[in-house]
Amino acid sequence: MLTRRDWLRITAGAGAALTLNCTGEGSGGAEMAGGSGQAGAGSEAAGATQAAGAAQAAGEAQAAGEAQVARTASGEIVKAIPSTDEEIPVVGLGGRWISTRSTPEELADHREVLRTLAADAPPSGRLFDSAAGYGGGASEDLSGDWAIEDGFQDGIFWATKVNVVGRGGGSADPAEVRAQIERSFERMRLDVIDLNQVHNMGDPPTQLGVLQEYKDEGRIRYIGITTTSESQYDELERVMREHPIDFIGIDYAVDNRVAEERILPLAQDEGIAVMVYLPFGRSRMWQRIGDRPLPEWASEFDAETWAQFMLKFVIAHPAVTVAAPGTGDPEHMVDNLGAAHGRLPTQDHLRRMVELVEGLPSA
Repeated sequence: MLTRRDWLRITAGAGAALTLNCTGEGSGGAEMAGGSGQAGAGSEAAGATQAAGAAQAAGEAQAAGEAQVARTASGEIVKAIPSTDEEIPVVGLGGRWISTRSTPEELADHREVLRTLAADAPPSGRLFDSAAGYGGGASEDLSGDWAIEDGFQDGIFWATKVNVVGRGGGSADPAEVRAQIERSFERMRLDVIDLNQVHNMGDPPTQLGVLQEYKDEGRIRYIGITTTSESQYDELERVMREHPIDFIGIDYAVDNRVAEERILPLAQDEGIAVMVYLPFGRSRMWQRIGDRPLPEWASEFDAETWAQFMLKFVIAHPAVTVAAPGTGDPEHMVDNLGAAHGRLPTQDHLRRMVELVEGLPSA
C-alpha cells in the first residue's frame, strides 16, 4: 500500500523537475519507454489531415489559455472557477467505484486513494466527485466516514450529484430532491457541500431550482449539471445559456473531442467551470494503446506515463477546470496527480497527440 512517505517523495521529485514552458504558463499506466511515436505512421493521409485540423483548433485554444494557468508553491497546476476565481487543482478523483459491493481489500485501497488525494492539498482541497446514487450510497457514506476518521476532510473539495428522476427523464418532486440532498449532507458528514450538480440532465428547471435555494442559503457553494451523453448536448447548451450555473460535468478525451465543437467554447463564453469525466474514454483508450511505449517526445511536456499523457491533453484546454478520473488503486492516483505537475503540451504537442491517437486501432 502506498505510504505518505512514498507520496511526498514522488511529489517532491515532480516539483524539482518543474520548468516553465515558453508560452508563459507559469504566470499565474505504463511506464515511459523509448519510442518514436510511430503508432500512427500507417494511417491514411486524409485521416492525418483531418486529425491535424482538429489538433490545430485544440492547440490554438490551449495556447490562448496558458496565461490562465497558475501553480501552487509545490508546482501543482491550479485553475480558477470562473464564477468566483477560487483556484482548485486540475486533477481530482471520481468516486463511483466505492460501493456496497466492494470487498474489504478494495475498500482499503479506496480509502488509501482518498488519503493520497488529500495529502498536501492546497487550501481549497483536491476535488472528489461522488453522487447520491454511486455504489448504493456507499461512495458518499464511506468517503465521509474515512475523511473524519483519518482527518483529511479539509483536504477535499467535496462534489456530489442529485437526481431523483433517473436516466429515463420525467419530472422531479422538489420534496424528493431536498430529501436526497439532505442525505448527501448526512452521508458525507458535511455542513456545507462545495459542489452539487444535477446528474444526467434530470429535470433541470426543478432540480437546479432546488440547488439554487441551497446555494442562496450558503449550504452549497457551487451548483451545476452533468451529462456524458452526446444526445443530451443540445439540452445542456440550453441550460448553460438559461441557468446561472457554476459548473458542468462532461465527457472529454483525446479520442473523444466532440465537446470542443460547442460545449467547451460555450463554457468559456458563459463563465462556467468544466469538470471532465472519462478522460481515458472509460477503458477504451487503454485497449487502443495496448503495450505500446509512450513516445519519447512526451517527455517534452513532462508526461511520464500514458495516464499523464491523456490527462495533460484534457487539462491543457483553457475551458477545462478539473479532470476527475476514477481509480481504486493508490499508485494510479499518484500517477494521475503527476499530470498536474510539470509542463503542459504546446500547440505542436497537441497536434502530435491527436495524430498519434487517430492512428491507433479502434477499441
